[in-house]
Amino acid sequence: MKADGYIDKYKARLVIKVFRQNEGVDYFDTYSPVTRITSIRLVLAIAALRNLEVHQMDVKTAFLNGDLEEEIYVEQPEGFSASGQEGKVCKLVKSLYGLKQASKEWHQKFDQVMLNNGFKINECDKCVYVKNTTRGYVILCLYVDDMLIVGSDDMMIKSTKGMIKERFNMEDMGLADLIFGIKINRTQNSLVEKILEKFNARDISVAQTPVDTTQHLSKTKGEGVAQLEYSRIIGSLMYLMKCTRPDLAYVVSRLSRYNSYPSSKHLKGMTRLLRYLRYTRNYGLHYGRDPAVIEGYNDTNWISDMKDSKSTSGYVFTLGGAAIASKSSKQTLIARSTMESEFIALDKGGEEAE
Repeated sequence: MKADGYIDKYKARLVIKVFRQNEGVDYFDTYSPVTRITSIRLVLAIAALRNLEVHQMDVKTAFLNGDLEEEIYVEQPEGFSASGQEGKVCKLVKSLYGLKQASKEWHQKFDQVMLNNGFKINECDKCVYVKNTTRGYVILCLYVDDMLIVGSDDMMIKSTKGMIKERFNMEDMGLADLIFGIKINRTQNSLVEKILEKFNARDISVAQTPVDTTQHLSKTKGEGVAQLEYSRIIGSLMYLMKCTRPDLAYVVSRLSRYNSYPSSKHLKGMTRLLRYLRYTRNYGLHYGRDPAVIEGYNDTNWISDMKDSKSTSGYVFTLGGAAIASKSSKQTLIARSTMESEFIALDKGGEEAE
């Protein structure tokens, strides 16, 4: 797909019958690390802070680059069997799409190439590579087969691109425009529009706040309603929240607690959130050059629900005036049992309680 949503090209792939693989025989590790969204936001913040260009590259048929360690055989593809040797099978020397270990083999191959060319792996994110030289520095983020490249100057970026092109079949996409569903240098958030069009197209009302603080939400007694639709909206909003809308963290965390059995009250709260999203559809993260330090803020409302004696706490870290990491979660108080026993003692104390 192109950045504007139109189809760029069609692809046909030979895919392995993954259900025929046996663990411990023809595959072992299947992990597939990717760059964290927090790392992406931090790199974008650094780029804005230092006025750097952000470039994007895409690996063509990335999973075909991995070198297999296991001995695996496949049937000849239908319609492409060798004449006179139809009964024979093929031994794989490279990974194919569908292999359980394909993503792991690709990352391992890319990892080795980067290390051999002077890059170091970030200790906090194994998909972020950094190279420092006397001439400058370059940062590369890998998300499966997509890359973001930020460098101190054009020469560092060009040399990095050239090195990668020598080893892999790459597509140079120039300045980053659309990455992981997030538009860069655009005022309109395409992901917000997609969510509203899919889940709230007929509603034209708006809300200026994401949640009604007077509305008390609790677990559903009996059957839930529209559970599938509710969970789909929650999933979309969680991705939006993690990418570009940290202001939704509290309300998304609150509504997601009732994902299994939502009631009409929960759906009403969800509708209000979507109306708030419509009202703030142009909101996003704006990275500037001030302040040039990481700032952190946190807050806790202690006991917000006397029925479970739990608190909701949250934090946000910013760089260049915009959020790079945030969270809102419900937590159990450490002194819960002690407080409960004190309340009981006071209640039994008669005159002392008065």
